[in-house]
Amino acid sequence: MRIETCYFCSSRIYPGHGIQFVRNDCKIFKFCRSKCHAAFKKKKNPRKVKWTKAYRKTVGKELAVDPSFEFEKRRNIPIKYNRELWQNAIDAMKKVENIKQRRQNLHIMQRLRKGRELEKERDIKEVQRDLSLIKSPAVGLKERKKLEEITEHDKIQESSDEEEQEIEMN
Repeated sequence: MRIETCYFCSSRIYPGHGIQFVRNDCKIFKFCRSKCHAAFKKKKNPRKVKWTKAYRKTVGKELAVDPSFEFEKRRNIPIKYNRELWQNAIDAMKKVENIKQRRQNLHIMQRLRKGRELEKERDIKEVQRDLSLIKSPAVGLKERKKLEEITEHDKIQESSDEEEQEIEMN
């Protein structure tokens, strides 16, 4: 009993499910549902259809390069049944699946962190752009008055400092 993958969306096809299409050159295409089969017949590119795994990998939403994917390759080498070998294979499959899950979770968390950082930057830019909407016009007038008073005070201070220096020189 073998679990196949859909040619179009790369999802799993369990035995007794899905559609199989055999082309004239004897190439076999297996589809999980009629949606994938119809998209294939319309010559859609799976990398451009948003709900496929190929799209998610090309856009960077899923882990695309990982050494654990090497274990999923199909191997058709007949091996004589051995109980120990079979048990070791099952244990290895569990370990590989566990490692793959951890790596995918790490990838997802990194994407979420990056998204949060981008969101903060966008929010800051938006606030800076629309700061005039947040501040009332009266605040600007008050600040201008304060600035004018400070500059007048500084000018008076400077003039008095200059007068004191002239007095000291004489």
